[in-house]
Amino acid sequence: MWLLGGNVYIAEQGFCKRNLLLRNGIIERIVPQGETVEEARLHDAETVDVQGATILPGLVDLHFHGCAGHDFCEGTKEAFEAIERYELCHGITVISPATMTLPEERLCKICAGAAAYAKDSECLKGIYLEGPFLSEAKKGAQNSAYLRLPDIELLRGLNAKAEGLIRIVAIAPEQKGAIACMEACAEQFRFSVAHTTADYETCARAMQAGAKQVTHLYNAMPPFTHREPGVIGAAFDHGVDVELISDGVHVDACAVRMAFRLFGEEHVILISDSMMAAGMPDGMYELGGQAVTVRGKRAVLSDGTIAGSVTNLYDCMVTAIRMGIPAEAAVRAATSNPAAALGIDTDYGSIAVGKKADLLVVNDDWELQRVYKHGREVRL
Repeated sequence: MWLLGGNVYIAEQGFCKRNLLLRNGIIERIVPQGETVEEARLHDAETVDVQGATILPGLVDLHFHGCAGHDFCEGTKEAFEAIERYELCHGITVISPATMTLPEERLCKICAGAAAYAKDSECLKGIYLEGPFLSEAKKGAQNSAYLRLPDIELLRGLNAKAEGLIRIVAIAPEQKGAIACMEACAEQFRFSVAHTTADYETCARAMQAGAKQVTHLYNAMPPFTHREPGVIGAAFDHGVDVELISDGVHVDACAVRMAFRLFGEEHVILISDSMMAAGMPDGMYELGGQAVTVRGKRAVLSDGTIAGSVTNLYDCMVTAIRMGIPAEAAVRAATSNPAAALGIDTDYGSIAVGKKADLLVVNDDWELQRVYKHGREVRL
């Protein structure tokens, strides 16, 4: 199948006028417009006219908890299917959902269920372990009853249940045993500094020990000051990736612009951190066993603590663009950067010959028109 006439986002080049040939779920050819597309006629290939539309890679959300009335921590096939369907219909073609801080037996069940589901899923490519190795003082919407010190054997045991699906592990580096855990497991997991009170020096040690990422920058961490640069300063000095929730609630537009300028578009990863209320009406929901009230774009616990977002990654990306982030930078932060963090960028996250044909067709107002998953159009 040919997609003809689109304005295609190609990494390192930006938006280019290109025709795309999709075959057997793969991007087979990328042809500059104006050149003949004889193969379309020779092989009687289907053609789709996308003249004037923009073509993006499918988005990759490496940190979110749920949507469409379901939570990843339900651990059931029904929940996984509903989550995957919602994400696909909103342009997120690869997912790595996050756990919450829960009892070990619950985490084991979630990991095992996800591993079984992933065998037949084209979208589920990882698990983000958010908790239980977090700080009580910066727990956010995590349940403090189940917080634990970093535990190498527990981590490896959970990954055995997940059959190697755990990609990213959130960790508060000031916790006893955290640095040793990272040093021992840095080759197996990507560690992300998270829910932490750590100072600059502690974070610097963590990044030297193997932490490659910071979980939802600005949120659940000490603020940056000129005498105590903390997590943000250490991340800047060590060139690690930073997650950013650009839903218009978690981070002010100015701080979003500052993050892109400070870290560079190559180090920002847009995430949704969405919970089960994404795509649902206002009301009462749950996150990590705790009641959450949703009104508009804000989800909070009873004490007012923000409890994830209700905005999907595609809408977060568009919000970032409307905040003043260049479209090329925002798209990269929602596609190739998270794909690289998950270690799946040889197949996903960008438009290139040989990669999976996960593509989005959008109009000038960034409204989603079509979604292709492995070259097959998704019914929206």
